[in-house]
Amino acid sequence: MGQRQQHRATLSARDHALAVLRARNSALALALLPCAVGVVLFAAGSGVPDAVRWPVAALAAVTIGVAVAVGVLITRARPAVTPTVDVPEAAAPALHGLIRDLADRLAVPHPGGIALTPDCDSWLEERPRTRDTGDPRPEPSADTRAPVLVIGSPFLWWMRVSELRALLAPVVAGTGPSAHPDIAAARRCLRSWDATAGLAAAASPLRHPLLGFSGLVARLLLRAAGTHAAEMERGVAAAASARAHSVDHGVRMAAQEQVGLAYAGWDRLLTKVALPAWRVGRWPRRLNAGVVSALTELSRRDRLAPQGFASRLGERPACDLLEEPGRVDEEISFLAARLFHGGPAQGGAPWAPLDWAAYPEEVVDRVWRDRAARLFAALDTEGTPTLARALSELTEAATGPGGADALAARIGAATPPRAAQEPPPATADGHTGLVAPLGFPAQPPPSGREVLVEHVAAAVCCAAADTTGATPALDWLDGPVLRTGSPRRRADLKRLGGCVHSLVDEADPEPLRAWLTAAGVRPDKPVRLV
Repeated sequence: MGQRQQHRATLSARDHALAVLRARNSALALALLPCAVGVVLFAAGSGVPDAVRWPVAALAAVTIGVAVAVGVLITRARPAVTPTVDVPEAAAPALHGLIRDLADRLAVPHPGGIALTPDCDSWLEERPRTRDTGDPRPEPSADTRAPVLVIGSPFLWWMRVSELRALLAPVVAGTGPSAHPDIAAARRCLRSWDATAGLAAAASPLRHPLLGFSGLVARLLLRAAGTHAAEMERGVAAAASARAHSVDHGVRMAAQEQVGLAYAGWDRLLTKVALPAWRVGRWPRRLNAGVVSALTELSRRDRLAPQGFASRLGERPACDLLEEPGRVDEEISFLAARLFHGGPAQGGAPWAPLDWAAYPEEVVDRVWRDRAARLFAALDTEGTPTLARALSELTEAATGPGGADALAARIGAATPPRAAQEPPPATADGHTGLVAPLGFPAQPPPSGREVLVEHVAAAVCCAAADTTGATPALDWLDGPVLRTGSPRRRADLKRLGGCVHSLVDEADPEPLRAWLTAAGVRPDKPVRLV
């Protein structure tokens, strides 16, 4: 049954690939039509007047010239390549061996290479091979190369070796249909059309009319072949899934459960932990090791975690297949910072790597002290900055005309924009080597009062650290936290936020004063701002 399904899916993919190629051939035939008419008219001899033949010949020459120029532009357009970290065989012979053995077991061609990406996904990506002379144009035979296997780096660190092999089996099986000449040719056409359409969209049609026309042609071709392209890829995926069905099927079911966990842990680590560091010019150098710590912490807290969730950590992790997992993790972490955030703000300090042990001091404490300094500057307090003085002035501001909005506006004006990102520097040929920063799903900007609440809470945390011995800390799931008491425990920052909201929104300082008393914070003591 599996072989029949695979055969049907492959035939379906090939049929749709031929439909894509027919769209290309139809466009070529349309471009050659004036030339064919001209040849017929000249072959007819004196029976056709020159007043008909020569205008048709001129039209044919112009059409052929434009068609050739458009064809050259489309052929030379370089498809976008996913930013990845290449893993040569010398850096991971065990991983390459595992993938080769898997391909042999599936009876498909070996992937053309292995690369890692800071994402929770895996796929095959066809990449043009460039000349050794430095010319960035692809070689004429580049597209005959086997596709590269791109693996999401969180999978490599979180999954066990057997789970990774089972998860990658359907992906590696896709090299079989990808090697079919018709499917490979259709994909080349689609990539070139898509690249041309993208180039034309970024250029002015008035300054680059030929590129604009080429983009129009590419968009028309993509529209004509779009349905067949989607069905072709669906058939390729079905054929690959059917081929890999019998390979580690039981383990694959367990591995799929880990995919969701890895995705949740990776997303939480980036948004709660990495993003605050990126905003202050630091990039954590061990993000993949961090996601393991985050998911381990999740298994400790969550009673609903699957049975065996923690015991599986004793098995061999897939990152052991790398010769130097620490170095690869550092490269992936820097790529993630450039890919999701872009870089330090204009005029800011250059980026610096960050070890997890230094995160509380270099990120948490720094962010809190910077916010506290902006708060006291906005309050325009005289003398030694103390929390008691800040609370008194905040209460006055909240009860005055307009409430705390004027103070919030002053703080907002002094706060650096959170979206300040610098695109990657361009190389000599005008390409950046990285795509523009992807960022995170768009969130509405915080209101002025929310920014004010953040700054007041930061000042409270600084006062707690200065007067009670509390320490800034890193929580793998929640990011920056404050640890107090002995033994160390997390302060309830959510409750603190509610108390600050009572002060800012209702001009009621009593809940915050009660929180300070319970935490042992002395508001009359100076707050260190640097």
